[in-house]
Amino acid sequence: MRMNLPTIAALAAGSYLLARQVRKGRLQDGSHDLDDVLEDGRTSRRGPGLASMAALVAGGLYMSNRLRTGPAGSCTVEESIDVQVPVRTAYDQWTQFEEFPKFMASVEDVKQLDDTHLHWRAVVGGKPKEWDAEITEQTPDQRIAWRSTSGVTNAGVVTFHRIGENRTRVMLQMDYEPESMVEKLGDAVGAVKFTARGNLKKFKKLVEQRGVETGAWRGSVPAH
Repeated sequence: MRMNLPTIAALAAGSYLLARQVRKGRLQDGSHDLDDVLEDGRTSRRGPGLASMAALVAGGLYMSNRLRTGPAGSCTVEESIDVQVPVRTAYDQWTQFEEFPKFMASVEDVKQLDDTHLHWRAVVGGKPKEWDAEITEQTPDQRIAWRSTSGVTNAGVVTFHRIGENRTRVMLQMDYEPESMVEKLGDAVGAVKFTARGNLKKFKKLVEQRGVETGAWRGSVPAH
């Protein structure tokens, strides 16, 4: 059987996950994969047997499926967080795009070219990348949607929901297409989701510590 790079990477990742389970003593299926019982009751260390290989294959298939997420290889991240500020404060702070590097890991710089166009610089998968993005919809205190127009392919929307007088739920959904194997593996093991969650936590800390927004843009952009 000929295996391509994604399959090899997936099997390697599956093997790693299996090894972790073995070290933690979680492989307890009664098949004595790692310790074969001899006639005199002693055990012999012989290495993985059928159940271990099945776990390895399952792990590999799981990782391989994660690498093929979406019809065009795209991946989706959905995260949310509650912040202890009014919805207007949370929304207004998010409109300050050039301050994104203060709470977004790996983002080095965001330049706002005009009301609806941004230029991004970031480190993705250990490599510096740049891309342009367009705001495709913006409704004050409700939602901001965007899509890339060059470079890294991504699109998404962030919405703001009033759940109390001074409490807001920020919900982020982002679709993107990993370009390199490192990025694909990063998504497969949840690295991108972890980063998105961390970014929202940093946004929460930033806006709650200040208590007020550092600026605001109250214009609207019709959906297009």
